[in-house]
Amino acid sequence: MTLVSQLAALLAVLSTGIVYGTDAFCALVQRSALARVDDSTLTAVMGNLHRVADRRMPVPGILGVIAAAAAAVLAALAGRPAAAATAGAAFVLLVVWVLLYLRVSAPINRRLTVAADAHETPADVRGWQRAWDRIIVPRAVLQGLAVLALGVSLIS
Repeated sequence: MTLVSQLAALLAVLSTGIVYGTDAFCALVQRSALARVDDSTLTAVMGNLHRVADRRMPVPGILGVIAAAAAAVLAALAGRPAAAATAGAAFVLLVVWVLLYLRVSAPINRRLTVAADAHETPADVRGWQRAWDRIIVPRAVLQGLAVLALGVSLIS
């Protein structure tokens, strides 16, 4: 049972790491780069980026959440309370991330995608991007803490 819980935690690290890396890149690089482009470029780039990302990123995101939950339950069943607690903490952090994504980021993603598809530049596209940017650092922090907690669960 210990090996199975560790394999679940490892799968959660790998899956969550994909989302963490993406969010960290957006927080560290994308925000500053987009500040230097015109509004129509911002709309086209972000609308098309979100179209692709919103189709592909749910796979590692959902897999990470499920694997973190499995790692927590399996570690508890294996009599590894510290590993269960840290994997459980990772699961909670990932659920909070999902809620932030669904409530803040996803609606903006959809609006930018629709605008890009219509080849339109919304008057408040910078406001939309600022709202998206405000949530990317907390998202990256939540993902980073989840990866850290999962890593600790592997050595607990």
